[in-house]
Parts: sequence; C-alpha cells; structure tokens
Amino acid sequence: MVTPPRSNWSSWQGTALVVGCGGIGQALLQELGQAAPHLQRVGASRRDWRGAASHDWQGVDYLPLELTDDASLERLGTSLRTRPPLRLVIHTAGVLHGAGLQPEKRLSQVNRLGLEQSFAVNAFAPLLVAQAIESCLPGDAPFHVASLSARVGSIGDNQLGGWYAYRAAKAAQNQLLRTLALEWRRRRPQGCVSLLHPGTTATALSAPFQAGVPPARLFSPQRSAAQLLRVLEGLSPEDSGGFWAWDGQAIPW
Repeated sequence: MVTPPRSNWSSWQGTALVVGCGGIGQALLQELGQAAPHLQRVGASRRDWRGAASHDWQGVDYLPLELTDDASLERLGTSLRTRPPLRLVIHTAGVLHGAGLQPEKRLSQVNRLGLEQSFAVNAFAPLLVAQAIESCLPGDAPFHVASLSARVGSIGDNQLGGWYAYRAAKAAQNQLLRTLALEWRRRRPQGCVSLLHPGTTATALSAPFQAGVPPARLFSPQRSAAQLLRVLEGLSPEDSGGFWAWDGQAIPW
C-alpha cells in the first residue's frame, strides 16, 4: 500500500507534461490545474484536442507528437527545453484495438502486424518519450515520470490468457521502465519512475469491453485521474520502479 502523500505539488514550480490526451489524459490536465497550480501544463498528442473539448483549456499548451516518429519525438524534446524544467510527466497513450487490431482470444488470431502495432505504442513509446525529454528534467529537484500500464501486463497475475499482443507489450513496457528507474536511481536520485494501472475507465480504449464491468468498477476519466494523482503524490524516490494500481496497491510483475 502506498504511504500517505509526501509530494507537496502545490508548491512545485516547473512544467507538467501529459502525453496522450484521450479521456484520462485530458482529465489529468484538468486535475493538475488544482493539484499543482504552479506547474505549466502541456499536453502532447497527435492532434490538438482542445477545440472539440467541453473543458476550459485556458493555461494548457499543446505540442504535436507522433509517438512512432523519431523526428517528432526529437521536436518534442527541443520544444520542452525552452520551458521550465519538467517536474511531472505522465504518459497515457496506449492502443488496444483499431483498424486491423483486436485483442486475440486464441493463438490463431495472432498476427505480426498486430504485435508490431501494440509494441510500438504500448512498449517502445514510453521509453522513447523518456529518452526525448531526459535533458528537460531538473538536476537538483524532485520529479515524477509515470506511465499508464495495465494489470493484464502482469505475468504473475495472468490467470485467463488471451490478449497476446496487449499483455506482452504492457509487460515489456513494465520491464523497460523498471530498467530506466534503476538507471536514474544512480544518475537522478531525486526522480521517481512508476507504472500505473488506472482500472477500467470509460474511454474509447475500453469501450468495446465495458459491458461486463460492474458499474462501481467502471471509473469516469475524472475519477481515474484523481485516483492516479493521489497514488503519485504518495510515492517518493525510494518507490521508483514500482507497479501500482489505482488504489495504491502494488501489482506483481
């Protein structure tokens, strides 16, 4: 269980970056306006979502980002280097289904393209974003870098099988960021890297799979965002490299 909050975000100064601005990403940017009022909020995604959203996005900047394009990642880092240091980075982008991509129920449904698509976004992108923004992190102040994972990425918790590409890509993401946390523990000891399971949230990613979820376990994006920030606020550099659920419980690898 995560201990009581130790991060006094209300006094933090710098920049907060949310990568991927779907339902949870947008909700996080809204919540951060209250939780960390002195952090400049930046959302990075493929398209500028603000014009179609019902929220008031005053004070939130947008940076274009194509996660599978190295040049786009490099431009993200270049843009962020002109801003105050990054104190909080939350990677929310992920893919579960889409054109030619569906969770597999059996081995015969696995295909190379689906595996490559899932790994490119769910596994490789969080690490490559961290690489792109590393020079924007402070050298003398605490910071958090978090990425949304999923309980189905836990090898120890896998009791049902199926969903080959998504499970494996999330497990790979966990390993990559765990490895990053160990490196930064030596080079950036004030940093905290974490993997977060948000629970089933009413977003486009989970939409085809919500029918069997009890209403009490289907979270709104706003509730998910608030729960995730509460978990992050309770983490310190000593917790770096952990895998945490929305309720603060540690998840087995």
